[in-house]
Amino acid sequence: MLFIATLIAIIAYSGAAWLQWQRLSTPDAGQRGLIRALGFAAFIVHGYAVYDVLHYPNGIDLGTFQVGSLIAWVVVGILLASSLRQKLDNLFIGAFPMAAITAALAAFGPDTGDHRLYSGGLVVHILLSLLAYSIFTLAALHALLLSRQIRALKTHHTRGLINSLPPLQIMERLLFEMLWCGFILLSISLVTGFVFVEDLFAQHLAHKTLLSIVAWLVYAILLAGRATLGWRSHIAVRWTLGGFVLLMLAFFGSKIVVEILLHG
Repeated sequence: MLFIATLIAIIAYSGAAWLQWQRLSTPDAGQRGLIRALGFAAFIVHGYAVYDVLHYPNGIDLGTFQVGSLIAWVVVGILLASSLRQKLDNLFIGAFPMAAITAALAAFGPDTGDHRLYSGGLVVHILLSLLAYSIFTLAALHALLLSRQIRALKTHHTRGLINSLPPLQIMERLLFEMLWCGFILLSISLVTGFVFVEDLFAQHLAHKTLLSIVAWLVYAILLAGRATLGWRSHIAVRWTLGGFVLLMLAFFGSKIVVEILLHG
């Protein structure tokens, strides 16, 4: 069942992403419904696949590929829900292929994690961290679109993808809404980490903890700069992507080193 569910998810995600790409040149409201239907179908079967690769009789597997698939699944869920209120369909072009790739790696790649049972407090910390990472992933994809929109407006090349985006001011407002949401979740995640994790600065957690704190500082400075100095455009894009790289290094960098390179 895992093989079938993953294959269906990959096909549905890929089809939806391709249709969304085609829709850039020929907008079609009916096609939007098909894209969302494919995306939702992929999200459902991907959810089954995520559950299957995470849960074992002797605990939960939080290996690199498994967590990557979980984060991508959460990203898709948030994006599908948010697109009902905001014009975010173009993010499907990046989010759906990412979800397809991570689903494939989780199902067919090597199992690099340990199966463990986690306390309730630690589960809360992990879930908050995953939600924060997911929202910052969406913010990074949105920042890439915003960067392309800024360049296109400066060169007066506004066809295709750029023409389908909301106005620049709305794009920037949406970016900072995502950043505030992710920042709050990351802040709570760090607090719960200090409360429920026995030693956040143990050898195998030190790099993850320090990089997460630095990423938190990057986002805090960006949000403060927005509130006090009106930072926007290229500054917002650079700081958003910088913080995202730090977060991904904190989580996936340390996991890859520990799980794959040291135990490969």
